[in-house]
Amino acid sequence: MRRNEFNITDQAVIVETLNQCDHGTLSLIDRDVPYGVPLNFAWWEEGIVFHGAKEGKKMALIARNNKASFNAVRYYSYIPSYFSHTSAACPATQFFASVSMGGTLCVIEDENQKASALNALMQKLQPEKRYETIDVQNPIYTKMVEKTAIFKLEPTWMTMKLKLGQQLSHEKQEDFMAQLEERGTPLDLLTVKAMKHHL
Repeated sequence: MRRNEFNITDQAVIVETLNQCDHGTLSLIDRDVPYGVPLNFAWWEEGIVFHGAKEGKKMALIARNNKASFNAVRYYSYIPSYFSHTSAACPATQFFASVSMGGTLCVIEDENQKASALNALMQKLQPEKRYETIDVQNPIYTKMVEKTAIFKLEPTWMTMKLKLGQQLSHEKQEDFMAQLEERGTPLDLLTVKAMKHHL
């Protein structure tokens, strides 16, 4: 990563960020052309898991070449140029956290592992619960687990970039936080909280 001040290596922070991302993009190779697939995912057993059909383009490409990369972005506030007290457009930017990784994809075949991965997805996407835990012994899930493909990306490398104004002076950080609080959208207030936590 070119800007070391944005680089995050703490595994707990990386996993926390992944858990905050609604979706990510899986990049596969379609012969010599990149093929991106947006999808819901969960961090499970030291990798990214997602589900899909047992047939289709994604499955065919994975069968042909199981190398893949994946990235997910947690968006924070847009920072307009006028926050820098200038009429120039140049300072406009977006605060964000992004996680990128690459590795090998596998298809999980064991039905109990499939159920565990699906439960990880449900826990992330529906934290309020209000559903029966997925169990292959439960008749309402037996056929669903059998016919659903579960994929896991086991990363061989992983990086995280966090851009919350680390490169700015303390005075400018404080100024940005004040302006974000004044603008006051829910995302702005969340961004201020993140800045206070990480800066």
